[in-house]
Amino acid sequence: MPELSPLLLAGLLVFGAFIGLLGSALGIGGGFFMVPFLVLVLDVPIHQAVAASLVAITASSSAVAAVNVERGLANVRLGITLEVTTALGSIAGALLASRLPPGAMRFMFAIMLFPVSAMMFVKGRRGPAKASGAREAGPRAAATPFDSAFFDPALCAHTPYRVRNMVPASFISFFAGSLSGLLGIGGGVVQVPLMNLLCGVPMKAAAATSNFIIGVSAAASALVYFRRGLVPLEITGIIVAGVLLGSFFGIYALYRARAEKLQLVFSALILLVAVKMLAG
Repeated sequence: MPELSPLLLAGLLVFGAFIGLLGSALGIGGGFFMVPFLVLVLDVPIHQAVAASLVAITASSSAVAAVNVERGLANVRLGITLEVTTALGSIAGALLASRLPPGAMRFMFAIMLFPVSAMMFVKGRRGPAKASGAREAGPRAAATPFDSAFFDPALCAHTPYRVRNMVPASFISFFAGSLSGLLGIGGGVVQVPLMNLLCGVPMKAAAATSNFIIGVSAAASALVYFRRGLVPLEITGIIVAGVLLGSFFGIYALYRARAEKLQLVFSALILLVAVKMLAG
C-alpha cells in the first residue's frame, strides 16, 4: 500500500464523500466503486479492500438510517425482517471468501443484473406513478403487516403502498448478503430492485430501507474480517470520514429527487455493475 501523503489523504476524503452521497441516495452502499479503486489505484490487497468497503458501508448506513426512520421513509418492519436473512448471508459470504472462486459468483451475479437493469429502466420511463412502485390500495387488496406510507417532498403527496412476495424476497436477501460478505459490494444493489420490483415498495422507500438493512449485514461480515486483522485502519478511517460527510448530501438528494429519475440512474448503475462484473 502507498504512503499516505497529504494529497492522497485529500483524495481519499473526496472519494469517500462521493461514495457516501451515492450510497445514501440510492441505498447501495457504494462498495462496487470502492473495492476496485482500492485494489487498482492504491494496490490494496483484495481482502483488505473488501474489509474497508464493508466498514464504510456500515458508516454510511449508520449516518442516514436514523434520519430516514425519523422521517418515515424507511420501512422498519420490512427492513428488520429482510436483514435477518441478509446478515446470515453476509456472514456466510465472509466465511467463504477464501474458499470459493469469486469469478463464478461474479459471473452469475452479472447475468442476473442485466434483466433487472432493463426492468428498472422500463419502469423509470413510464412516469412517476409507475417508477415509484406504489400501487393503489383497492378494496380487494389484502393488507399485510409490512404495508406503510411516506410523504414525498418531490410530489408534495402522501404515498401509501402495499408490500407483497415476502417469502421469496427473504430468500433472495440471503443471496444479497452473501454477495456483500464475499465481494464487499454491499447488498443494496440487489435489495433495492428486490423491494421495488418484487415487493412493490416505492423507489425512495426501497432506497431508504436498503440503507437501513445493509449496515447490519455489512457490520456482521466486517467483524469477521476485523477479527482476522484484514481491516486497513488508516485508509478505512479516512474514507469513513468522507463517507459520513457525503451521506448527508445523499439524504437531501434522496428526498428532493423524483422517483423516476432515481429509477433511471439506478438502472444505469446496475448495468455498469453487470458489465464490470463480467469484465472481472
